[in-house]
Amino acid sequence: MASTYLTRTPSSNGSKTTNTISLWLKRSNLSGGTVQRLFSQLNTGGSGNPDDYITFDDVDRINFQFYGNGSSGVNNGYLVTNRVFRDNAAWYHIVAVQDTTNGTSGDRLRLYINGVRETSFSTENYPSQNTQGGAINNTSYPLFIGQRGNNAGYFSGSMSHIHFIDGTAYDASAFGETDATTGEWVGKTSPSVTYGTNGFFILKDGNSVTDQSGRGNNFTVGGGTLTDLKDNPDNVFAT
Repeated sequence: MASTYLTRTPSSNGSKTTNTISLWLKRSNLSGGTVQRLFSQLNTGGSGNPDDYITFDDVDRINFQFYGNGSSGVNNGYLVTNRVFRDNAAWYHIVAVQDTTNGTSGDRLRLYINGVRETSFSTENYPSQNTQGGAINNTSYPLFIGQRGNNAGYFSGSMSHIHFIDGTAYDASAFGETDATTGEWVGKTSPSVTYGTNGFFILKDGNSVTDQSGRGNNFTVGGGTLTDLKDNPDNVFAT
């Protein structure tokens, strides 16, 4: 995906308080001082506009931002891990949860890596209760997978089994489980989840960007070439 990205623009608004993102990825190149954006929905009109995202930052930490709708970013939610993620040989499963309706401040943003909730952050800021996202699920803003949305911040690597859940907060166990024999975290190919208005499930089988959730929220390849690889989270090949 070095210069490849996927995009779609919602045709109707969805939940601006509660969403879940689940995806598998394998890195090809580390950040090397640049940012690699995984999932992004933003106003592409300029800087300082609403921007909800998951990204590897310039030192390979995971950043997760929920941009509140207050002026100048008031009520932003923002998590930056202490851990860095530099294993180019392994698949990572990332689940990011936004739920500002939650009465516990520290549960309004949650991040899971390979089934385990991340609890150690260099930056940890949670939105106020019932804060509405300024970009997420907004018909005015396109959604991008694999870059920031302004032809910058391209992700270098592979992705698989990307879920977006509109209106429900799920933890990682909805999308994966521990293999009883190997003890490894593995994905559920057909999780029992409710996708909501703007939810989708893409890259389930190879490089198909046709939505498998039943909601019809298909993506398009916005640039580059999306390649179907044998390497996947269930059957790892050398790359």
